[in-house]
Amino acid sequence: MAEMQKIQLDIVALSHSVSQSHNYAVVLGEQDGTRRLPIVIGAFEAQAIAVAMERMTPNRPLTHDLFKNALDTFNIDLKEVIINDLLDGIFYAKLVCLRQGEIIEIDSRTSDALAMAVRFNCPVYTYEFILETAGVILEEGVEEGEEEKPRMVMKEKEKSTTSLTSYSIDALQKMLDEVLSEENYERAARIRDEINRRREKS
Repeated sequence: MAEMQKIQLDIVALSHSVSQSHNYAVVLGEQDGTRRLPIVIGAFEAQAIAVAMERMTPNRPLTHDLFKNALDTFNIDLKEVIINDLLDGIFYAKLVCLRQGEIIEIDSRTSDALAMAVRFNCPVYTYEFILETAGVILEEGVEEGEEEKPRMVMKEKEKSTTSLTSYSIDALQKMLDEVLSEENYERAARIRDEINRRREKS
């Protein structure tokens, strides 16, 4: 059987799922096309992806950091992640690892595989039949050729962004350190965005 052609994906957004209030959605986009693949994930996995995407350093290693450290220790490199199946609305994935020239494939939940891919900075692939089944076409609004940057789209549980505008950059920086120590990464992302917004203005 001929090997199916792999389609490379990028993480383009991480947001609260509209349909399931306790879940998030990670949105993957094909590199050479307009289709998007939304995947519903849990809050813990969303946090694990967000922490790595935002290059935040938790005080204690999260489970995915621990797994990466273990693979690094044993000289195992994560070469790529493949979202290789979709059954009854559930996505399946595998980690394609390289150890001393040997390829090893490890089955994984898709959310965990994405959290690992972000940490190893390795490519994420899927197959045409999965995009055909679960992909959505990008809505109008992103200009042709305009680079789409990964964005965090967090639904506000509180009107914290408005209150953040009243703090100085120094106060925000102090607050950022505090929420990081509390491991509240969602709030940390909002504070960091506010700091960046101020710096772009100045």
